[in-house]
Amino acid sequence: MTTIRPAEPADMAPVADLWHEGWHDGHAGHVPDGLTAARTLAAFHERTPARVDDTTVAVADDGTLLGFAMVAGDEVEQVFVSRAARGTGVAATLLADAVARIAAAGHRSAWLAVVAGNARARRFYEKHGWSDEGDLPYEVTAGGERFVSPCRRYATDV
Repeated sequence: MTTIRPAEPADMAPVADLWHEGWHDGHAGHVPDGLTAARTLAAFHERTPARVDDTTVAVADDGTLLGFAMVAGDEVEQVFVSRAARGTGVAATLLADAVARIAAAGHRSAWLAVVAGNARARRFYEKHGWSDEGDLPYEVTAGGERFVSPCRRYATDV
């Protein structure tokens, strides 16, 4: 059984570990090399605690973190699941919860950015009814440098 619940401060170190692993799985080779190098485990641990209020976690009965989603305004900013939880429906449940949070905040649509080369994630979002709205040069700062990741903007009505 999987429990979906708001994150607590104690969840954020495991969230950082999972985010680091999942980010590198989906982004390595598809974003600028300098960005990949800047996305260290320590960097994820630095940025994750401040995100507790906009994070939902999926937790197994034994307390193991299976995945998480972060929402910022009308953006589903992050959805990651552990390698062991891929294909189990956890990601779909987290995505549906993120969309519900966006709707509850009064938004009529939700959007997210997917790295253009992450075919697995793109198939997942399309399978769940999200529409590819085209190129989105997504600007990020990491390690004190600004990078532009080649992304696609996906959107859905909520």
